[in-house]
Amino acid sequence: MGKIADALERHDKENTVKLEDLKQELPKRLVVEEREATTPKGAVFKREVSDKLVTLSDPDSADAESFKVLRGQILFPRDRQAPKSILVTSTYPEEGKTYVAANFALSLALSIDEYVVAIDTDLRRPRLHLLFGYKNTRGLHDYLVGGARLEDLILESGIDKLSLLPAGKIARNATELLSSHMMKTFLGEVKEKLKDRFVIIDSPPCHIMAETKSLAQQVDGIIFVVMANKTPRKDIEKAIDNLGRDKILGVVFNGYEQVRKNYYRYYDRYYKSK
Repeated sequence: MGKIADALERHDKENTVKLEDLKQELPKRLVVEEREATTPKGAVFKREVSDKLVTLSDPDSADAESFKVLRGQILFPRDRQAPKSILVTSTYPEEGKTYVAANFALSLALSIDEYVVAIDTDLRRPRLHLLFGYKNTRGLHDYLVGGARLEDLILESGIDKLSLLPAGKIARNATELLSSHMMKTFLGEVKEKLKDRFVIIDSPPCHIMAETKSLAQQVDGIIFVVMANKTPRKDIEKAIDNLGRDKILGVVFNGYEQVRKNYYRYYDRYYKSK
């Protein structure tokens, strides 16, 4: 509880939520051929991917470095076994949970030994597939309603050791689908068939979508994403309590500028000293 409270202290500046201020533009695109020489080993893209995948597009940036730090904290925890299934969520939409889920999954896959599957369970507003250059495609929805097989829905990301399972068709009955017996069966099958992999789940925002609590009960841990200086602390604490504080692996502050300033100040001093 103390770690969460300490993290929230840095964020406690706003008292109201302005969702209109959190709207983001559609992801910009990277043309694969123009960045082939700087693509990490094992990455062979046949599609255009978003430059929001900073782990690839800007591997020396403060954001990319932050995901490496997060990776280390998850892989080598002090007081628990490393979680294999991890839910990434936020209080409200537009806080960057998909951005964090995608880049964290990438960072894990780019480590030496880890295999990863990233799953989009946001059946109302799926976006994970867009970051990796896929258009509308089959996914989780087809498993839950159409009897599609898990192995037929998994896509290659273009990165060695990282696979994707998109959300698929937008669903009006998302709460019922994600809280259903079929969803429990799906997660059970994922853990059984993909037990050698880390499972990173991009979930709906938890404060306004009832199904996230059901998903949270079926994973090993939760990464909670907060848009810095936007979401009220009381709403964050209520959301975390609802999910279960014992499941929270950490709180990620998206858009926290002080981290970037400290990072670039450090490297500026480093290069000047050489």
